[in-house]
Amino acid sequence: MRAGTRRRGAPVRCEWCGRELPVQEGVGRRRRYCGQACRQRAYEQRNAVERGVLPEDAVVLSTEERDDLADRLFQVRCAAEDVATALQESAGKAELADLVETLMDAAKAAERLR
Repeated sequence: MRAGTRRRGAPVRCEWCGRELPVQEGVGRRRRYCGQACRQRAYEQRNAVERGVLPEDAVVLSTEERDDLADRLFQVRCAAEDVATALQESAGKAELADLVETLMDAAKAAERLR
C-alpha cells in the first residue's frame, strides 16, 4: 500500500508519529500529519535524505521524544523486573495478573513511537 492510501474503515494515522488523526469530513486535501511539528520533521528528514546526510531508513526524533521513549522503556523494564521478582517469591495468581497487566500497559505505551 503506498503512502497516503488506506483501507476502508482503517484509522488515518499521522505519517510521521503514527497518532490517529480525527475523521475528516467533506472535500479537500486529506491530512497527512497531526500537526506542524510532525510536518516539519518529515520535511527535514526528506531534505536530509535527498542531500545524502541521512540514510533513507533513518528515524529522526527530537531530544524530548528520545527522552520520553527512554522513560517508557525504563518503565517496561521495571514492570518486567516486578513480574520476575513476584515469580521468584511465588506470588499468587491475582498479584501476578495485576503485575502482568501493568507490564502490558507499559509495553503498549512504549510502542507509541509510531
